[in-house]
Amino acid sequence: MGGEPQVTSAATRTTPSRGLVLGCGGTLGAAWTISALHSLQQALRWDPRDAEVLVGTSAGAELAALLGGGIGVEELLAAQLAQQDARPELVRHFAAAPRGIPPRPALFSGAPGLARHALRRTVPALAGLSGLLPQGRGDAGRLAALSDLLTPAGQWVGHPATWLVATDFDTGRRTVFGHPDTPPAALRDALRASWAVPGWFPPVRIGGRRYADGGILSTASADLLVPSGLDEVYVIAPMSSLSPAPRRGLGRAEALLRRAMTRTLTAECAALRATGTRVVRIEPTAADLEVMGGNFMDARRRPAVLETALRTTRAVVRDSLPPPAGHHRTGQRPDARTGA
Repeated sequence: MGGEPQVTSAATRTTPSRGLVLGCGGTLGAAWTISALHSLQQALRWDPRDAEVLVGTSAGAELAALLGGGIGVEELLAAQLAQQDARPELVRHFAAAPRGIPPRPALFSGAPGLARHALRRTVPALAGLSGLLPQGRGDAGRLAALSDLLTPAGQWVGHPATWLVATDFDTGRRTVFGHPDTPPAALRDALRASWAVPGWFPPVRIGGRRYADGGILSTASADLLVPSGLDEVYVIAPMSSLSPAPRRGLGRAEALLRRAMTRTLTAECAALRATGTRVVRIEPTAADLEVMGGNFMDARRRPAVLETALRTTRAVVRDSLPPPAGHHRTGQRPDARTGA
């Protein structure tokens, strides 16, 4: 994509320019991501709503839209926990998560043309397989209702650089709604498109074209920020992992998907780092994967995932951030050449 996010000038900025990337992950990934956002906010004493750019894919697009619409991390966590002082409309939204198994799909595949593109190696193999799945019939009304809560019908959220990633379901082209190079779209359409998991939900028509889950192409699309010139990018990616663990049952299939998504994210982060941007990856640990299981839509596991992630992500964030100046972590010796 062309175009660059608008960032605050160095003369007026008091903190590093920061981008926030939220990856796909279904119902459980959303819960895990909220825990990670809470840990990041606490560690940095920084409000993620202040990121210069918010990039979201699928469930990450849902959370990016919430942040871009002015909903804070504490409000998201309170709603996930269904606390008494939580906003009722957010509690209802999270409680109305998709069923753990998709409704009976259509008898025809969603995008056979996408599979042909994969055979020609013009799109990733995962995208081709996604196109062969029967077209889903899930109801994404909860996402439309959330969009209407965040912004007037037909409009976009208030944050000027909230980018929601989807996939053109016929060509396999990545489309970034909210990006200056992409024709305007209503939030309710873009969010449903980014969340349109093949086999689960039908593709969404926008401007005469069909769009589906952005995770078909990349778990997070962190490389969108390569031209941005940001100082720091924080990538929260529930569907990748640098510390996989042995899996059982359905988890074995999920592990194959996770492995492919991790490879893609690693390449994207390398491209970001090559521009001089500091990249912090926050991903599930083995303990997280154990409680997540093999079905990222299994809402029955949501409380356990949330509780575990509040503990694990605190440690992951702590270990990912550089120590304060003059401080060295226990067990680490300073580098004799740099003092770091």
